[in-house]
Amino acid sequence: MDLVYFFDNLDEILALSLEHLRISLTALMIALPVALVVSVIGVWFRPARQPLLWTVGALYTIPSLAMLAFLIPSQGLGLRPTLILLVMYAQIFLVRNIVTGLTGVDPAVLEAARGVGMTPFQVLGRVWLPIALPVILAGVRIALVTIIGLAILGGWVTAGGLGELLFSGINTNHPAKVLAGLIAIVSLALLTDLTIRLIESLTSVARARRAGNRR
Repeated sequence: MDLVYFFDNLDEILALSLEHLRISLTALMIALPVALVVSVIGVWFRPARQPLLWTVGALYTIPSLAMLAFLIPSQGLGLRPTLILLVMYAQIFLVRNIVTGLTGVDPAVLEAARGVGMTPFQVLGRVWLPIALPVILAGVRIALVTIIGLAILGGWVTAGGLGELLFSGINTNHPAKVLAGLIAIVSLALLTDLTIRLIESLTSVARARRAGNRR
């Protein structure tokens, strides 16, 4: 493995990695509120739940490169079509986990919250979502790692990030450049996964401590 290019261009690769992470986090920040609204609608209005899950599942079956090519005529090149693509593909993981987390909350707990006079939105914000948070965080982790991988396609439409390094290496037949991009993208995905797993663990510990204090 020729790692000379990787170490000789470490500053550039680090800058592209940070840009790649920024693109991915921007997509997640857009996708998460959308998924929350869709999921809450699906949980509150049960007849709509399965059609919504089928819809987000169907989106994920569309080849990502084909979807990006479809978006180019209307959205042009650059960041916009890339973000639309990433937000769409994140929904399957976010919506499924949010719905699973919300439906897994004990109905008796929700009924008790309503019994003390909480409005539906207070129940959602103060009881339902906090209890479902570990499952939701697992969905966020999977979605973000998936987004980081898919964001490589942004290099095809000059959106920035590590995709530009990979596509540049492919177009110029530069294997060392492609290898450097692959190492960077895998490292970024692994670090992101580990970071969110740590947050999940801390969240679980905090919930366990609060439960112990109540006892």
